[in-house]
Amino acid sequence: MDQARFWDDRFASDDYVFGTEPNAFLKREIACLPAGGRVLAVADGEGRNGVYLAQQGFDVVATDISFTGIAKARRLASERGVTLTLEQVDLAQYAWPDAGFDAVVAIFVQFADPALRASMFAGFAQTLRPGGILMLEGYRPEQLEYGTGGPPHEQNMYTEDLLRTAFADWDVLALDSYDADIREGSGHGGMSALIDLVACKPD
Repeated sequence: MDQARFWDDRFASDDYVFGTEPNAFLKREIACLPAGGRVLAVADGEGRNGVYLAQQGFDVVATDISFTGIAKARRLASERGVTLTLEQVDLAQYAWPDAGFDAVVAIFVQFADPALRASMFAGFAQTLRPGGILMLEGYRPEQLEYGTGGPPHEQNMYTEDLLRTAFADWDVLALDSYDADIREGSGHGGMSALIDLVACKPD
């Protein structure tokens, strides 16, 4: 099954699979983002994080591969009384805009295997303006033991060494590994092995 069909099927229910509230890491660290800046929310699913960013006054472009996810994000934005740009995008073929954003937010983009991840990380660097902020949260390999979310593929998970190497030339503002009980719709529920990165692209 291709990724678009997989996620269309996943998001087909009336409820929001990962809930409608923003990710806790994003909400906790939002002050790191430049006020009113242009933000790219990568693989934003049904829109919970992109809509939250729009509510906080950011100029938001939210992408996802799923037509169904985009439609639900549009509905959530309407319910919350905000506007944002929604784009159906396959990250494997995405033409990252050059220096188009002040910030990139990438939350649980764990479908990316190592090859796609490398391409995606290069895309973050390409699309961020100098001094732009990357906020990234994902699972560590220990998540496989919890089984409370994410795909069962260790190669798709993040480690501190992996992220430090990938963003070696960046100013790493925060890099934290921890376990937490998260409740995000039916898709994420229970103790989870998390890793958070906030990094600034060099000027």
